Amino acid sequence: LATGPRQNNSIFYEIRTYDIKPSKMKEFVEMVSKYFHLRTAHSELVGFWSAELGAMNKVFHVWKYDNFAHRTAVRQALANDKDWQGKFISPALPLIEKQHNEVAYLVPWCQLGKPPKEGGVYEWVTFQMKPGGPALWGEAFRAAINAHINTGYTKLIGVFHTEYGLLNRVHVIWWNESPDHRAAGRHRAHEDARVVAAVRDSVRFLDSQENVLLIPLQCSPLK
Repeated sequence: LATGPRQNNSIFYEIRTYDIKPSKMKEFVEMVSKYFHLRTAHSELVGFWSAELGAMNKVFHVWKYDNFAHRTAVRQALANDKDWQGKFISPALPLIEKQHNEVAYLVPWCQLGKPPKEGGVYEWVTFQMKPGGPALWGEAFRAAINAHINTGYTKLIGVFHTEYGLLNRVHVIWWNESPDHRAAGRHRAHEDARVVAAVRDSVRFLDSQENVLLIPLQCSPLK
């Protein structure tokens, strides 16, 4: 087990979350659908979702960068893109209440996955682990993730460990056919002795956990 926070390359992911004014959520989503091709012309979008359960009027989007110089170049290009600034940024900013971003790496034992088909739902799970990093809790956390994978009811999309933002935070993205399919799978998992044992071991290192059910937007590569 590699205990470092990143894979053996410079690729990282910027995780952005925006809180949208409740009365403006529909307008914001419509603007994204109409103009977001202007943004994705500059760098790779991994996924873009709106929160359905666990949060309200909130969107999540994940961007892939080759390295920090790549991100700097992209941000400079966006600042100079008159179409992007005029058609999306200027009218969108008044719709947004709060913005937050983090930089994260895929954990060394995870590759970014894709769902087996379109039309499902995503579960975004945020674990706040105890200080110490993967050298302390990495093995137990990996065992808990694998125990859920082995049940077969859910598909792992990615496991991200923060580098900038709140540290010792891990974001796990799962895909399920539907909320009901997820609920049935979770019920079975909770009765699986292997899952129970793995989770019991990993929660020794856990401070908090938050789950959000996500629906992909039209522009999202992960659907």
